[in-house]
Amino acid sequence: MADIKIRNAEGTWTVRAGGAVLAETKHALELIEGDYPAVYYFPRSDIAMAFLDESPQTSHCPHKGDARFFSIVTKSQTLENAAWSYESPKPEVAAIKDHIAFYPSSTVAVERV
Repeated sequence: MADIKIRNAEGTWTVRAGGAVLAETKHALELIEGDYPAVYYFPRSDIAMAFLDESPQTSHCPHKGDARFFSIVTKSQTLENAAWSYESPKPEVAAIKDHIAFYPSSTVAVERV
C-alpha cells in the first residue's frame, strides 16, 4: 500500500474555470500520496455538476481503484478530462467516495479562499 493520507482540508476551497465558480466547500478532503503534491477532493453536493460532462476516459490506480473522468464545459470552451472521481474506491481510501478532484492548470483554479 502506498503511503496515502486523507484529512479534512482546512478552510474554504473553490474551483473556478471559464469565469465560473464550479465548486465551493468547507468540506474538501486533502489527499497526500507519497511525494506527490496534495490533491483536493470536493464533495459532489458542493459542485455545480451541470458544468461537468462524464468522459469516456478511465484510469486505474493500484492504491485507490478505478477512476472515471469528467470534462468541464464552460461558455467558451470544454476542458477535456479536467476532473476525476473514484466511484468505488478501495477500502483504505473510502473517504474519497462521492468526491471529485480537479487538475489545477492555467484554465482551472483549485484554491483555498
